[in-house]
Amino acid sequence: MSRQIQDAYVVAAVRTPVGKAPRGALRTVRPDDLLVHAIRAALAQVPGLDPALIQDVVAGCAMPEGAQGLNVARIAALLAGLPQSVGGVTVNRFCASGLTAISMAADRIRVGEADVMIAAGTESMSMVPMMGFTPSVNPRVFEGDENLGIAYGMGLTAEKVAAQWHVSREDQDAFALASHQKALAAQQSGEFADEIAPIEVVAHVPDLDAQAIVTRRRTLALDEGPRADTSADALARLKPAFAAKGSVTAGNSSQTSDGAGALILVSEKILKACNLVPLARFVTFAVRGVPPEIMGIGPKEAVPAALAQAGLSQDDLGWIELNEAFAAQSLAVIRDLGLDPAKVNPLGGAIALGHPLGATGAIRAATLVHGLRRRKLKYGMVTMCVGTGMGAAGIFENL
Repeated sequence: MSRQIQDAYVVAAVRTPVGKAPRGALRTVRPDDLLVHAIRAALAQVPGLDPALIQDVVAGCAMPEGAQGLNVARIAALLAGLPQSVGGVTVNRFCASGLTAISMAADRIRVGEADVMIAAGTESMSMVPMMGFTPSVNPRVFEGDENLGIAYGMGLTAEKVAAQWHVSREDQDAFALASHQKALAAQQSGEFADEIAPIEVVAHVPDLDAQAIVTRRRTLALDEGPRADTSADALARLKPAFAAKGSVTAGNSSQTSDGAGALILVSEKILKACNLVPLARFVTFAVRGVPPEIMGIGPKEAVPAALAQAGLSQDDLGWIELNEAFAAQSLAVIRDLGLDPAKVNPLGGAIALGHPLGATGAIRAATLVHGLRRRKLKYGMVTMCVGTGMGAAGIFENL
């Protein structure tokens, strides 16, 4: 039976604050609990929606093992109190896992197989390290040069992009400084208030004087990453982190982080039946591959593909969330595509705000849909590079 393609609408978009890994405020909060918090906060944005209408939870996670293994999407759905009838599936496209989850959830609605979906992402880089606990690369990768880039560390791929696209150390550091400055200004002006669901962190610590374990509580309401003490001089003093004579440093790279985000997508039928106000319409998603050794340039292929699918031009985009895996690759993409820097990451990016891998797509989507509404912009895009050589891009429309 053929089905007519229908639209998928975002009716809720929230995220946790992003904590610094591995010693930040969220280091002891399990990633499934971060996802529970995001799901509950998303549901709170649409009190008129019966949770029993939700068909599935699609959650991105880049390292789905340890505390975020065992199908974290289904576990979080149950722990969040959703009906047992709601399914859950965890997807992994590394840094684009959260954005891929949104696309998959939207597609279920667009082809008429679902009316209400939750799309999300979660990652604790404090509890599960980059590459996971026991990484194992296929030995065939090392048999020749063709696939050797699969084994490259992300920092080395950034160095290769910097060299091939002639991105200087000075430009990388200036880009990083601007990311912090924009993020700090956004925090001070309350730009993130609509999207962040503050989270209470409970810690049990020893009190040696009282010879007892005491409970301490604090509420984290802002991202921990932006640094007011960052300066051009401080960034310039940092040594290369991945190559002895390189230009990529800890200061012009994204921060390892902990966090989660969740969006609720519905069909037009549910919009009308539940009298919901859409935040945005999901327009399209595209993914394209590039050589693994220059994975950071991936968006330069994915962005034009997504725009072509949507019948849009770059000029139609009012806001672009370009994930700042590294300043080197961000600048290379901006220059290669001729993106307007004023439209790229107006509230700062991952260099300042953090990059909790599989959660980032959902987090940045929440930033985008609320930002489009505040600034009365029509179209926006979330895009990122992806490990092993991919780029992903998703477009949203403010209604």
